[in-house]
Amino acid sequence: MARFATILFDLDGTLVDAFTTIHRSYVHTLPQFGRPVPTMAEVRRAVGGGLSHAMGHFLPPELIGEAMKVHVAYSEKILLEDVTLMPGAAELLRALQTRGIKCAVLTNKLGDAARRVCHHLGVAAFMQGIYGAGDTPWLKPRREFTDCVLDQLGASAATALLIGDSPFDVETAHHAGFSCWCVTTGTHTGEQLAAAKADRVFPDLFAIAREFA
Repeated sequence: MARFATILFDLDGTLVDAFTTIHRSYVHTLPQFGRPVPTMAEVRRAVGGGLSHAMGHFLPPELIGEAMKVHVAYSEKILLEDVTLMPGAAELLRALQTRGIKCAVLTNKLGDAARRVCHHLGVAAFMQGIYGAGDTPWLKPRREFTDCVLDQLGASAATALLIGDSPFDVETAHHAGFSCWCVTTGTHTGEQLAAAKADRVFPDLFAIAREFA
């Protein structure tokens, strides 16, 4: 694995399990805009492209802005109550640290929230940067976002890898010219990730950690 000098991680569904928090925020928000309480499965299918995109699965465009304000405010209140590390995350991060591989978070979650979660769960200590929505003018899968992050890290796309859980992550990495390995612990199945042309698909982070053992 010497070819990878930098590994970028998606956050929700990849490094951390925040789906209970995310679902609670939609349960709080959508009824205020005349929509039924969504199931966890509906929320899982919606997330991945940023909050505005996800809200579009439930609300018309004219309601999304106000709904996002409600959602974000409530999410900030409960942000750390239910979030946990994904199984295998600690083992993988320690293995990468031992190998001297530079790690960073690349997420469409709000950057401030991502940093709070990472510090709370002890992930920040392994990261050279934590980048999210609001930190740049762009979101995944825009190449400008990835290029900006790589530049700030002093890293090259030629030796980078993105680990994620959705087709958005695959698109993000391929737009920027490097590979994407995906886990099935988040929003999509192995079949869906393979169809999205993920370079490799793993059942969990333990399986990826074994690649670096």
